[in-house]
Amino acid sequence: MWFKREQKNRRHSRGHVLDVKLRSDQMRSGRLRLATAAFTLVFGTLFGLYLFWRAGEWTLDKFIYENSNFAIERIDIQSNGKISQEQLRRWCGVRLGQNLMGLDLAAVKRNLELVSAIQSVSVERVLPRMLKIRVTERQPIAQVNVPCADARNGIAVSVFQLDANGVVMQSLDPRICTMPISQMNVPLPVLTGLNVFQLQPGRSLQLPQARAALQLIAAFAHSPMAGLAGLQRVDVSSPQVIVVTTAQGSEITFGLDDFPQQLARWREIYDLGRRMNRTIASADLAVANNVPVHWAEMVSAPEVAPGSADTQNSRRKNV
Repeated sequence: MWFKREQKNRRHSRGHVLDVKLRSDQMRSGRLRLATAAFTLVFGTLFGLYLFWRAGEWTLDKFIYENSNFAIERIDIQSNGKISQEQLRRWCGVRLGQNLMGLDLAAVKRNLELVSAIQSVSVERVLPRMLKIRVTERQPIAQVNVPCADARNGIAVSVFQLDANGVVMQSLDPRICTMPISQMNVPLPVLTGLNVFQLQPGRSLQLPQARAALQLIAAFAHSPMAGLAGLQRVDVSSPQVIVVTTAQGSEITFGLDDFPQQLARWREIYDLGRRMNRTIASADLAVANNVPVHWAEMVSAPEVAPGSADTQNSRRKNV
């Protein structure tokens, strides 16, 4: 009886083992099918997206970026300054016949704004065949003369110009400008006392007294002294004051702020000198009260020599 019972138990145990193995195989097979289906779905999705992207790219190239209907026929360039349109066209790097829709407007803008004399640029597509470019040039109000060696081992002067924000500009070649040379060579106040290694075209000066000097030059143009004196040289070597030498030979010292009030005091001193028949040799406007002033004898206007051009012109007017 024990032997039979033992055989019966063995049959039951084998059936249980086979059942467990069958379930494991089914689970493994189900997982494999699930993984295969997931891989197929992901791969199919990615492949479909790739095909869609390639089809869209082909469509854009065929109907837009390679479409001759968008070939540039006109480049409309306007500027508020003196640089010629032909030179601006060369700097922007755009050619007639290029595709208007495929043009990188940011690159065109960047190419022009790399020129130190240009302040800002706007670029616009005008469908179907025109590119519109508007250029704002920097307006120089001062200059810096830097001595340098020329090709003959001599000494030459390289001129850098500054706008009201202190941005350094290289002087423009007269051949690329529309303005006559006589108008381009209008003298500007010369800044002295600067470190020439700080003059980097396109960069702004950070020296406090240099920026204050530019504010003074800008304020002078609208001051009571405008037209009565000319700023010839502005020395910014001192960190506390600015020393101005005028075209009339006067030396005026300014503080670094409140220029309208200092310019008004200069006009009062100037008018006092006129009543006294004196001119200002030097004045220290940085001092708020009891301004130190040195006077000089007023020099009368030089007489016009007989036969000069001015005399001939006046005679013609009186005839």
